[in-house]
Amino acid sequence: MLVQRPELLAQHGIGVVAPFDFALDRELWRWTPDDVSLFMTRLPYVPVPVTVEMASALSDHSIVRQATRDVLAPEPLAVAYACASGSFIRGAAGEVALHHTMVAAGAPAVATTSGALVESLRLLNASRIAVVTPYIDTVTDRLVSFLGEYGISVAGSVGMGLLSHIWKVGYGEIVSAVSAVDTPEAEAVFISCTNVPTYDIIAPLEQMIGKPVLTANQVTMCSALRAMGRPAAGPGQSLVQLTRPTAA
Repeated sequence: MLVQRPELLAQHGIGVVAPFDFALDRELWRWTPDDVSLFMTRLPYVPVPVTVEMASALSDHSIVRQATRDVLAPEPLAVAYACASGSFIRGAAGEVALHHTMVAAGAPAVATTSGALVESLRLLNASRIAVVTPYIDTVTDRLVSFLGEYGISVAGSVGMGLLSHIWKVGYGEIVSAVSAVDTPEAEAVFISCTNVPTYDIIAPLEQMIGKPVLTANQVTMCSALRAMGRPAAGPGQSLVQLTRPTAA
């Protein structure tokens, strides 16, 4: 007869509010400890390409408020807004307002992708970075501006110019973009967009360029897990190792 210990029955969770086209649920789970669950919900479909207009629509407070309330049903300990462009498109003030909207909707703790990026860079003491995005230039420029509001300068940036199907970007394309944009002046590299797959190449990229590599999904999950007092899983990833609790 199988007997379960009481401590194994406890379930802790993170609510995830993601864009309608988010295709990388499986990747988020890879940063998640075995005893933490993810409760996913999607924002409503927006019939426009990946532009400033789409990012603005995805950060509309009324739909984010409702999505946050929807994902509270299984009682998560934190709620993550998993969209980079939607959280930086209105600047620093827009990210703060988005965070406040989710707290007001009842989230016990909140992480937004862009807020998590700033938090992660501060933990790494990095104030000058290189940036890779899948976006068109007008969206990439908003990210550079957002970072500038926090005193984070961008040594170089490259956008892939994609308007759709971002989740189909291959690892080879990302590695090539990082190689092209990295400079000695950059203290870290950030790969934007939660719809860009990155988990498997973070550690190899860090070994290749000799500096931290941060990605949208990585910073989002690390921040949300940190908010609930849990470590992320990510062997060889600088951010994960930095924030992993050490034995007393």
